[in-house]
Amino acid sequence: MINLLNVLRKIKPFVQRQIDQNKNQQLFEQQLAQFTAQLKSSISITKNPCLTDNTGTTGIEPHYTYHPAWAARVLAQTKPVKHIDISSITYFSNIISAFILTEFYDYRPANIVLPNYKAGRADLTNLHFLSNSIESLSCMHTVEHIGLGRYGDKLDVDGDTKAMNELARVLAPGGTLLFVVPIGNPRIEFNAHRVYAYQTIIDNFSDLTLKEFSLIPDDFEKIGYTINPSIDIINKQHWGCGCFWFTKP
Repeated sequence: MINLLNVLRKIKPFVQRQIDQNKNQQLFEQQLAQFTAQLKSSISITKNPCLTDNTGTTGIEPHYTYHPAWAARVLAQTKPVKHIDISSITYFSNIISAFILTEFYDYRPANIVLPNYKAGRADLTNLHFLSNSIESLSCMHTVEHIGLGRYGDKLDVDGDTKAMNELARVLAPGGTLLFVVPIGNPRIEFNAHRVYAYQTIIDNFSDLTLKEFSLIPDDFEKIGYTINPSIDIINKQHWGCGCFWFTKP
């Protein structure tokens, strides 16, 4: 009986999804018929159902919604003449190029053409920039992937550490580094990403000064992100997002 209950618990979500899908399909067919009856032109109509978008609120992916918003707010304070971003989500560098001269580099170069914007190739484990040369730098939700082969890079168990060392090397004295990685129970989910303990990141950037830490927590729905939370809150995360604002003495 216990095993049967466990099986029922596991299949219940799948059954419910199928029921919901059937209801949505029926609603789609009804709305299509109503819309077609209202149409007064001969324009063709093809079926392209989007059955999961009729929701009460707009769904978001919290990490990639909030961490670029956090970074943009930091840049609004620092007001750099030029900002260099390495492998963060592309829309971040695209947007800030509207008001900051921006360079974007990735292991897989982005084919994007915009005013005030330059894109090129870079290997995070061996950056081509001179030491102490970049005044404003970001690398967000990227380092956790390095060395896992996901993006065509070489397998390297120390790839993330090498990348962090390179970011610290090229940052100019007095410069700003915006660095974002998943924070929580430390683990490697091969070949997707790593999740880090807060202290691991602090230790890896021991030559830099932490100016601010912001957390997008597991329960982001309540607060969005929080600035300088307690270490107890940080250590309770499973899939949090840690946003580190470092400067170089």
